[in-house]
Amino acid sequence: MGGTTRVPDGPHTLALLRGGARAAVVTAVLDLHLRGAVRAGRPGTMRTSGPVTGAPPPALVKAVHASLYRPAGLRQLLDRRAVREALGALRADLVGAGLLRRFPPGRTRAGRRALRELRARHPLPASPDGLPAGDRVLLVALHGDRALTLSAPRFTREAGLTGRGGTTERELRASWDRGGDGGGFTCGTV
Repeated sequence: MGGTTRVPDGPHTLALLRGGARAAVVTAVLDLHLRGAVRAGRPGTMRTSGPVTGAPPPALVKAVHASLYRPAGLRQLLDRRAVREALGALRADLVGAGLLRRFPPGRTRAGRRALRELRARHPLPASPDGLPAGDRVLLVALHGDRALTLSAPRFTREAGLTGRGGTTERELRASWDRGGDGGGFTCGTV
């Protein structure tokens, strides 16, 4: 097999492929923050700060925004029904595209190759200065915590997205379970 693998649209889908449910939700939260719709609340929490502006958001972004009607930390957000359902739909798209396996859960060879190709085309810059919001979200989807702290260091810290209990880099065995598809998704690094 040669050529480029077709990857379902959206950085949130790529984040799910790279790092599981937590990574996808963190990417959606950053997307909302950069649109001015979410800000840090009490330490380690996030809350809505206004409507979602710009282009209509994908389903996961809508679900995260709606789920932050009440301030929540990342763990609480991952447990909210609308978020779990949106993650399940993204996961189904990735399985349908041949990038994730249901059993045993994990990335397929095509999924690993797609991430390698995309990371090579979108390397992590030394500074986010001058990057549009969409590019920052894509970089977080592809590169995880390093891109996240580079893109929005203060928000990341105050909202509890990195550091103790907030990293998107470790293996996330429970992330597959939260989507309702069963199994125990793990997602090492590429």
